[in-house]
Formats: sequence, structure tokens, C-alpha cells
Amino acid sequence: MSTTALYNDQQGGAEAAVEAGQETTATSSSSGAAFGLFSTDFKKNEDLKEMLESNKESLKLEAMKRIVQLISKGKNASDLFPAVVKNVASKNIELKKLVYVYLVRYAEEQQDLALLSISTFQRALKDPNQFIRASALRVLSSIRVPIIVPIMMLAIKEAASDLSPYVRKTSAHAIQKLYSLDADQKEQLIEVIEKLLKDKSTLVAGSVVMAFEEVCPDRIDLIHINYRKLCNLLVDVEEWGQVVIINMLTRYARTQFASPWKEDGILDENEKAFYDSDSEEKQGQREAKPYIMDPDHRLLLRNTKPLLQSRNTAVVMAVAQLYWHLAPKHEVSIVTKSLVRLLRSHREVQYVVLQNIATMSIQRKGMFEPHMKSFYVRSTDATHIKTLKLEILTNLANEANISTILREFQTYVKSQDKAFAAATIQAIGRCATNISEVTDTCLNGLVLLLSNRDETVVAESVVVIKKLLQTQPTQHCDIIKHMAKLFDNITVPMARASILWLMGEYCERVPKIAPDVLRKMAKTFTSEEDIVKLQTVNLAAKLYLTNSKQTKLLTQYILNLGKYDQNYDIRDRTRFIRQLIVPSEKSGALNKYARRILLASKPAPVLESAFKDRDRFQLGTLSHSLNIKTTGYQELSDWPAVAPDPSVRNVEVIEPVQEWAPSLGKAKKPKSDKFYSDDEEKEEEGSGSGSEDSSSRSSSSSSSEESGSESEEESSRDLEKTSSDSEKSSSGSEASSSESESQQKKKKRAKKVTPRKSKQAAADSDSDENGNGPVGKTSSSSAESSSDSESDSEEDSSSDDSPAPQKKTVAKTKPKVEVKSKKEVSLLDLDDFSAAPPSAPKSSVFSSSLLSDLEGLSLSNVSSAMQVTTSSFGPVKTYELLHHMTGKGLSAKYHFPRQPCLYQPSMVAVQVILTNSSDHSLEEIHIGDQSPASLNVHCFNTVERLEPGASVSVSLGIDFSDSTQAANFQLCTKEDQFSVSIQPAVGELLMPSTMKEPDFCSEQKKLMGMNETSATIAMATANTSKQNISKQVLSVANVGVVSSDQNNLQRFAGRTISSGALVLVTLELRESSTALLTINTEKTVMASMLLRDLKQALCQA
Repeated sequence: MSTTALYNDQQGGAEAAVEAGQETTATSSSSGAAFGLFSTDFKKNEDLKEMLESNKESLKLEAMKRIVQLISKGKNASDLFPAVVKNVASKNIELKKLVYVYLVRYAEEQQDLALLSISTFQRALKDPNQFIRASALRVLSSIRVPIIVPIMMLAIKEAASDLSPYVRKTSAHAIQKLYSLDADQKEQLIEVIEKLLKDKSTLVAGSVVMAFEEVCPDRIDLIHINYRKLCNLLVDVEEWGQVVIINMLTRYARTQFASPWKEDGILDENEKAFYDSDSEEKQGQREAKPYIMDPDHRLLLRNTKPLLQSRNTAVVMAVAQLYWHLAPKHEVSIVTKSLVRLLRSHREVQYVVLQNIATMSIQRKGMFEPHMKSFYVRSTDATHIKTLKLEILTNLANEANISTILREFQTYVKSQDKAFAAATIQAIGRCATNISEVTDTCLNGLVLLLSNRDETVVAESVVVIKKLLQTQPTQHCDIIKHMAKLFDNITVPMARASILWLMGEYCERVPKIAPDVLRKMAKTFTSEEDIVKLQTVNLAAKLYLTNSKQTKLLTQYILNLGKYDQNYDIRDRTRFIRQLIVPSEKSGALNKYARRILLASKPAPVLESAFKDRDRFQLGTLSHSLNIKTTGYQELSDWPAVAPDPSVRNVEVIEPVQEWAPSLGKAKKPKSDKFYSDDEEKEEEGSGSGSEDSSSRSSSSSSSEESGSESEEESSRDLEKTSSDSEKSSSGSEASSSESESQQKKKKRAKKVTPRKSKQAAADSDSDENGNGPVGKTSSSSAESSSDSESDSEEDSSSDDSPAPQKKTVAKTKPKVEVKSKKEVSLLDLDDFSAAPPSAPKSSVFSSSLLSDLEGLSLSNVSSAMQVTTSSFGPVKTYELLHHMTGKGLSAKYHFPRQPCLYQPSMVAVQVILTNSSDHSLEEIHIGDQSPASLNVHCFNTVERLEPGASVSVSLGIDFSDSTQAANFQLCTKEDQFSVSIQPAVGELLMPSTMKEPDFCSEQKKLMGMNETSATIAMATANTSKQNISKQVLSVANVGVVSSDQNNLQRFAGRTISSGALVLVTLELRESSTALLTINTEKTVMASMLLRDLKQALCQA
């Protein structure tokens, strides 16, 4: 069940309360209904108290709904606490849920009254209903009284071991509350966190990582052993959990892996050219080259990449910052499209995303340059959004695109939004500074803006021109003169101050104009703003030093005015300037240096982005958004010079596996002896139990179903440790993870081949065991040869202890299996040898004792009532994968053999027949790129050579994850690549399950309500017999027939291959050729699709 579903289930009462409140609002008010807005809540609350104290459950429930409605509207309902808390022990589940919703809200405010009910909460922690247990823990952790800390701690520890993942999730939330109440409990809470971190449920993962971040973010050692599991679970965790886990893993990766950015430095062509000139540098480069990314580092990048398509903007932003901080520089660009996609969202989201893009675009312009048009300003954008887009466009400007950007800026200057127009002029100034080719163009454009009617535009233009003129003042005397003429019309203080500064700085280049400007300023000095007065004093001092004849009296007048100004800054500046420029006894030697002080050449200002220094904060954080370090911000550490030991992330499961392997060999003989003495019926029953559910992949025959899946996951992690490629699937489980597992799987395959099933297959199907094509004789002979070869391989592999040698022995035994004809391939004839020319099989002896061994051997813990079997009905539907015209002579067809996949139990087996229709041989036929990225495909080994007119059959394994989404990949030859896709019918995602009628009915009762999909169908006349119904159903879906005593009922059972979810199909025949078709399963989407396909098959004649 998904997080959303659980949340909705729990909160259903609250939603119902809101609806009920809306319905009852009209009837709840008394005589003052017309004045409801102004009436007090006193009478309403009295009414609710009476309802809560009544003996009728319906009245109490109605009252609670109205109370929760009041809370949802933000109204205070705390005075009802005593009346509500009395109902905490109610037996009505719905009422209890609503009471807990209320208590969570007000327990902190009414602590004394809540403490009175603490024994009730403790009892509720043992309630059979998971939501009641979780709600009780939530209320208990909301009572913030230090005296109950031990009780809370005990409750959290018990809930952490609860069978329900929802309750365990709630315990993770309670950890944070308890820690904030009493930080002394940290050590005990860390123990609980360590336990919950090992939890395999996706529901718990996000919450426990949040607790980890709150309580002990520095305990990186707790993450080591769970790192790979968290990476693999990430795709299935709820969205807000994903954000927390990604941020935590970002910090973890920066402490545990070597920097991938060294590699990019080596790849830089300019650096290569530079290093070539120096032999020492060249040697250093060679030393730096052997950077190999840690497989765990690659695992994190690979498993987060699919989340860029998430609908949650926070998840996309979290993945983007992870790639920015962790990925090699040439890989970071994959986040670009996802970030640009977020710009279509709300303005709040746009604001945060644009801030992060602005920071990114400073360092890596190339990332966003192809999407420049996405940052063009729209008239509907808010000012802060416009300003950020302007910032990004300025960052992206270069010689190639500057003309386009400047054209865009010309439009923005005319905007009615004055703040935005001013920001555009600043942007033009930055472009002119950064790109020398357009400096003159920008200056001329800005001078034209000086005649604009808008004061803000003119003022900003003056300020920007002043900064630009500092770069090359000698060439632009005309602009300074033009600005002097406009001085009288400009009223904005900053603009006036800028012109005065320019006059003073370059007074020697405009000797006639500067004194006249000073004369005008002397008249209006007292009415000017402070900033203008300060620049007037500066201008007077500079003119006094360069042209004292004309300006001596004016300067003295202005200095006298400044001496008595109201602003102390201006008074201080005036005294300082007087002592500096006017010689006197007090000034001493200082006035000798007046000219050098006031007329010193000043460096031109550098116009920089406001986001230049924000990269010191982690992207996507509040600190980055505000550009200040906020409370709780954790800085990203620098990459370690040498990566710590990666073995700390390995899960040690090698020893248990080695102990189990010999026990399998010992357990084999007693089992076979036992079945030698059994009668024929038991032997057949044992054969049925031998074909087991592929979801139980445990190495131990005595362990439970749960421990079996655990041992498989642990052994799969052990394989990940030893392999350089890390994982091939998001779940991290590999089919051949240990020797004992591979032995077990071979025995499973061997078990399924019995004489009884061979006869059925011969009667009902025209395909062999692997579904590779038509078989002329019965399949018993192929079963014999495959069983012999499998038993051989078992004996060979049992002598080895490690997985790697075991694989080699399997490879050695494969050539023993020989092929009858082109289209017939025996069980172990995998794709490795599919290109070999066919030859006649050798005769093999299939002893009755071996058959009995295989029938009796059972490693499964699945009850005999419910097992997974191979299909007894297998119509081969062939689909075209690649046409010979499109494939330049290579054609490919595929079908689903409906057999358990050899490579991994969660995969669907697909048989592909490759044919060379051309007149030349094709070489190196293999599988190329796959999509989506999360797709897990076990590719066939490369077919080295395929002669003209020849065909070869190869096996694929594809994990469709119980989805009919097409698996897209490239079928490649040595010279070409062809995009192909395999889209499974929903029925091919199932495997048959054998169960008895009572078990079917009990399982069906568990899958009622939303898990049931049904429809009444008009049956075709030809399909009303039991045999024809079975034929049609089995042609659509790979399910097993459940025997039934009732003639009008047909039942079928199966399980989904990927997740093992039960799928039950019931067909009830009614009068006049109609029937009720019902499908029960948790997979509701699959149910509706399967219902449609079955309906179509049964309605057709």
C-alpha cells in the first residue's frame, strides 16, 4: 500500500468531517443563523459537548466530525478537550481515529488532561488496528512532559519492531519529538535509528533518515552498511522521503568518495596542449589519469537519475543539486532539461529553481545555453522572476549570442515595470564589461536612453555609463559633455551624484564645463540630497587643485555651506577637505599630497553577478536562497584526498552461505529415500509441490518466507561488493548471487520436468520446455537430456565454495547439451551457445531413481495449497521485433515462452529468433542502450557471426516491474544500430499458481473492495463450455486453473512475476450466455487491463 493511500486512509475521518461539517452548517445554527459570522462559539461548543456525552455512537461521531472541521478551518476547539478525551477508549474505530486526530492537535496545550488518559494510549499501542497503534504513539509523543519520557521511549522501541511498516514509520517520527524534548536520550534513540535503518520497507526509509538527520547527522558509520539498500529503495520511497534521503546521501558521498572532477581536468583539451609543452606536467598528468569511479558512487548517480522525471519539484531539485555536487562535470548537463521543465510551475517554484540556475550558469554557461529562450521574460512574470531571468541571460551572454540578448534587452528597457527596466540597464552594463566587442554599442545605447522620459531609466543609465567610462575615459569626452547638458533635467540623487563624480574625475578633459556645473551646484547646495552634497564637495576640491583661478571662491563658498550642514558626515567631510587642500599652519605636510590623494587613478569597477559567491552554499538549501548561513545548515565537506575504505559498505553474508551449501547435499538423500517408499499419489503431489513460487528464493529449506527473501537480498549485496559494475537492477538482487542459490535454481528447473507434465505438454502445446519452437515428438526426451545435464552441473558445482568458480563450471557443462533442430533448444542451452550449428542429440538414460529424486526434492517453504507452476497451456504468439527491411537484412521475432526466467525470478522470459535475410554474414549482434534508465534487462551474449539465411534463438530476461510499459533498447550489429521495443501483454506478466478451492476463497476474501474489479460480459456461444473457457483465458493470461465442484464457476489463479502479488480470476456463468467476470488483486491497474483482454477473448466466437 502506498504512503498516500495509508495517509488518506488514516485521514479519511478528517476529510469526512469537513464534508459533514459543510452539510450540517445550515442546520447547526439556531435562531442567529443569519448572523453566523458574528455569533460566539459558546452555544455551538455546548451543543457539541452534549453530543459527545450522549450514549449514541452516531451523535458522538457527528460531533467529532464537526470538531475536526473546526480545527481544519483554523478555529480554536481546545475547550472541548475534556469532553473529547473521555471518548478515547471508544470501541468505534472511526470515532477513535477522529479523537486521536484531535488529541494530536491539542495534547501539547492540555498536557495535564492528556496525562490522565495515558494508560488508554498505552493500551491502544497493542490494538489490532495498525492506524490506532500509530495514532496512539503519535498522541503519546505529542504530550511534551518530561515525566513520561521513559514511557515514550518504551513505546518507540516497541513500535520500531511492529509488523506494520506504517507503525514503524510513526515511531521514526516520534524519535524526533522525543529528542527535542529530552536530548539526553540520544544514545538510546540512536540504537532505535540503527535498527530502523535496516528496515526494508520503503514506507519507513524516508522517515528514519529524517530522524537520523535530526538526531545524529554526524554518525556516518550507521549509513555504511545501509548505503546500497537506500540507493536501491530510493525510486520506491514516497516523494518527501526521497528529498531527505538524497540530501543525506549527498553529504555522505562527499566524505566517502574521491573527487570525480579530477577526471574532467584531465580531459580538458587546453590543458592537454599546455601539458604537452612540459615533460614534468605530462608525467603528472599520467599519474592523475587512473581515476576510476567507485561502483557505489556510480550506483548513487544511476539510481537518482530516473527521479529527474518526478512530478515533485523538490525531488527534481534535490537530484539536480546531487549531480551538481557529486557527478563528473561532463555528466551534470543531464539535469538541465528537468530544471527547465520546472519553470512551467508556480512562481514560488520558479523563484527557487531560477536562483539555483543562476548559480549554476555562472560556472557552466554551456549547460543552459541551448535553452536560452526558456529564460526570456514574459509580461505575466512577477518582478522578482523577471530579475532572476535577466541575471541568467546576462550570465549566458557570450560573443555568439550577445546580439540576440541585446535585442531582447532593448525590449525590456521599455517595460512599465521600472525596477525591471533599471535592472535591465545594469545587465547591459555587465554585458558591455564582460564582452569587449560590444562595449561601444552598449555605451551608445545607454546614451540614447539618457533622453528617455522616465527618470528611473535615465538615472540608472547614468550610473552604468559612469562605470563603463572608467574603463576607457579618454575616448568618451563627448559622452561626459552630453551628460553635463542633461544635468539640470535629472532629479534622481544617485544619477546627479554620478555625473558630479565624472566631472570631478575627468575635470581636466572638460575644463570649461566642470566649473560651470560647480557654479550651478553652489546655488542649490542646501536643497540637495546628502549623497549629492558629498560629491559636490569632492568636485570643488578637485577643481580647486586643477583650476584654482576660476574655482577658488566657489570652493570656499561650498566648504562654508558644508561646515554648517545638518548632516555630520557632510560637516566632517568639509573639515577634512579644507585641511587637505587649503595650506595652513595646522595642515602641515599633508596638503603636499592632496593632488595625489584626490586625483589618483582609480581602478575600473568590476560588474559582477549577485550570485557569484552563493556557490559556497549547497544548492537547493535555504542558506543558498537567502545567501546567509541559516540555523541547522550543514556544510558540504570537501572531497577527501584519498577515498576511505569502500569495504565498510559490504554486507557480510559469505559465511552463512558456505555453511548452507553442504547441508543441501546432505539433505538430498533422506528426501529421496522418503519418497521411494511413498505411493504414486504422494509422488504426484510431491511433483506439484516441487514447482514452487519464484518469489521464495531462500537458500534454507527450513526458513520462513520472509527470512528467505532477506537472505537473498543479503547475498545479492555480497555480489555487489565483488563486482566492479555494482548492480544491474534497482532492487540490487542478482540471480546468481551465491553458489547455493544457483544450485537451488537448477534443482527447481529439474524438478519441473516430470513425465506427467511432459504428457500434458505434448497433448496441449506445440512448444517445448523453453518455448523455442514446435517440437515434433513429446518433450520427454528433451526433459531427459536437460535433467541429466543439470544433475551433472550440480555435481560439478557442489565441490566449489565461491560464486565465481561455480559460474565457470556451469559454463563448462553447457556444451554437453546438444540441439535437435534449429528451433528446438534444451533447458540449459542459453544464448551463449545459440550461434553454434545444430547437431543431433546423444541418447541419454533417464533413470526412475533420478526422476524420484527430482520429484521429491523441495527447497520451498510455500505451502502445498498454493504454489507456482509452469503453464500447462502455452499457445505461442509470435510478434515482430525488427523487419528485415528496417534491419538491413536482420529480422527478429519474439514470443513469451511462459517459463520461469533462468537469470532472475523477477524477470519475464522472452525468446527472440534472429534471422539473417541478407546475402552477407552479420557479425557481433548484441543489445545496446536501454530505456527507461531503470529498466533491468538480462541481455543475451553477443552472437559473433550469423551466416546468410541462418536463424538463431536467443533468450532475454526483462523485469517489467508489473507494468506494460514497453522495454526499449537497441539491437546492434557490428555496423548498425536499430531501435526496437518489446511491449508485453498484461497476461504475460503473470505466472500460474496452483491452489485448492478453499484457499482460493479465503485469499479472495482478503482482496475485496478496491482490490476487486468485475464486469458482466456477453459470452460467445462457442465459449460456454468449461474446456473452451479455460482455453480462451489461458490464451490471454498465464494463470493456473483451480479445480471447482461447481459447474457454473471457473476459477484461475496466478501471481505477478515481479512482485509476486496474487491475481485471482473468477468466471461465473449465468443465464442467456452472460457471465460475471471478477478479478481480485492489489494491482488494480493490471486488473482493469486484464479484465479488458479477457472480456475481448471470451466475447469473440
